[in-house]
Order: sequence, then C-alpha cells, then structure tokens
Amino acid sequence: MSKFWSDVVREIEPYVPGEQPKIAGLIKLNTNESPYPPSPEVAKTIDRDAVDQLRLYPDPNASELSQALADYYQLDVGQVFVGNGSDEVLAQLFMAFLQGRGTVLYPDISYSFYPVYCQLFGVPAKPIPLREDFSLALADYSTEAAGIIFPNPNAPTGMGVALDEIEQLLKARPDTLVVVDEAYIDFGGESAASLVSRYDNVLVVQTFSKSRALAGMRVGFALGQRSLIEGLERVKNSFNSYPLDRLAQRAATVAIQDDDYFKASCAKVVATRDRMTSRLEALGFTVLPSQANFIFAKPPAAVSAETLAAQLREHKILVRYFNRERISDYLRITVGTDEQIGTLLAVVESLLKGA
Repeated sequence: MSKFWSDVVREIEPYVPGEQPKIAGLIKLNTNESPYPPSPEVAKTIDRDAVDQLRLYPDPNASELSQALADYYQLDVGQVFVGNGSDEVLAQLFMAFLQGRGTVLYPDISYSFYPVYCQLFGVPAKPIPLREDFSLALADYSTEAAGIIFPNPNAPTGMGVALDEIEQLLKARPDTLVVVDEAYIDFGGESAASLVSRYDNVLVVQTFSKSRALAGMRVGFALGQRSLIEGLERVKNSFNSYPLDRLAQRAATVAIQDDDYFKASCAKVVATRDRMTSRLEALGFTVLPSQANFIFAKPPAAVSAETLAAQLREHKILVRYFNRERISDYLRITVGTDEQIGTLLAVVESLLKGA
C-alpha cells in the first residue's frame, strides 16, 4: 500500500480474472474462450499492408467495424458503439449513465465485475437474489433504481432469460436504464438487439471474445438508441479517443462478416455442450440448463467441487471453482473441442471410480 493511493484505490476489491497459466499440454476449460480459431478471414486481413499502417493512429470511431455491426443487427450506424473489450464498454456505461444517478440492481450470483464497477464509480448497489433453481426472474427487479444490469445468459450459471421477459421489463421500467450483457448470447439465447430501435431505455452489450474467438483482440460493443451512444462517446473521448487498434478493427470487421463460419463454430460448441451435459448427468452430476459456451455442474456426493477441481488440475485440466456462498458445490466448465471434452470425461469417470 502506497501513501499516494487514493481512497478509491485503497478500498476497492479489484476483479480477479480467470487464471491464464503457462503449462504445457494444459486443457484449459476455465475462462470460456472459444475452442476454435477465429474466421480464416482474420488471418488474411492482417497482411503486410496492415502491419505497415501501424505507424498511423487508428480510426477513432472504428467506422468500418461500426457499419458492419449496424448491417449485421439491422440498425443505424449511430446506434453502435465499439470499445476495447466489453469490460471497458461496461465501465464507460457505468460512468455515463449510473454514476451519481442512484442505485443499480444486478443478480447476486453473476458477473463479478458489476460490484467492482459500483465501487469504482461510487454507485449504490442492490444485488437481487436468483431464484432457488438459480433462474434469473426479471419480475423480481421492482425496486426503484437508476439502472438494471444482468448477463443473458447469466454467468456463471449459463441460464438464459426469454426475450419477451426483457421486453416486459423495458415497458414496466421506462425511466430505468436496462443493460443486457450478452457475452454468451450466440450459444442458444435470443439477443435483445431487436428491441433497441423500439425502446430508449435499453443498452445491449456484446463481445467478440467468445463466439467470434477474438478474446486476444479485445473488441466489445454496445447497441442502443443514438442518445445513449452519444453518452458513451462523450465518456470515451474524454478518456481514450483510440480504444481499438488497427488490427483489432480489421479482424473484428471480417469476423462479423463471415457469418457461415460463425454459425458453424457456434453449432459445434452447442453440440459438444449437449453431449458433455448428458454424459456428466449419467455420471451423477447435476447440470444447470445452459445457453452458453460453458456448463455449471454439481458433482455427485462422492466428491466435492473443490476437490474435483484440484484433482483435474493434477491431470492438466483446468476448470473454474468459485468459493462463494450458494455456488461452492458447483464447477464452471468451458466447452472445449470434442477431443478435450472426451479427455475431461474420461478423467472425471476415473476419479469418481476411485472416490
């Protein structure tokens, strides 16, 4: 601790990212990255010309990427905001719309960056408990608030919220900003992007890190009506006018345009997820219904989640364990390739036999 730290730095509890170990031969199923590479078009676009242009500042508005996103979601380009990963976009919207405006509501079991941003920006928070079955019921979000934010599908549970339920919330709370964090929407959910043009109180936030396999490029975006996008741009241009580098802009643009590859990659993940779920259930696991590229699974009584995570690590298989109330009996397991999941299942079955 330094004598120069501000009160905010001294008191905040920073977000702890998923482990990124450098272990040869590791099967890494802990941070929900894509098991497949990005579109082949990405490699083609990062050519010598692209490298030569790195001496120049990038387009501060990421115009080509913004237009590609607008075309994909059938929106006006003025309804698109891009940023350096969805985490940065979320931070900017906390500053633009929630700081100094009142309480924000979010699920008590959810993305752990939300309470960090509330601390960082001095936003009062009121976590709303998930239901007994871990479902996220938007009917429970009736408390007066400046904003409501939730992932759809939720993390770490993987359970989704129906689009009509989101629309009912938007109608019921016209003076409350509703942020739908759709990091995992492409693996089985229905995006709220279709609601953007009809409601001025919704922001949809997505990322290229999961379904489009560009976690290393750090590209996120928000969709909303022009007045909301302008608010985000004011914050962005007061902090960093060039949040996306040239390579990231080019890679993300071709990734959003290669829809066939995107759909095929998502379909493979979903098929593997369903097979993994069935097999784990046959081994005695309780698996929550997932619409994400991961599952949330409770091992059978013979072994605790914490013990199983440690045993898997000894076999060079890394999964995510959360030592938190209500979910300490569960593991979050990213969907890998069929080969990786086959190895996981074989090891799990062997460990259970020896338990």
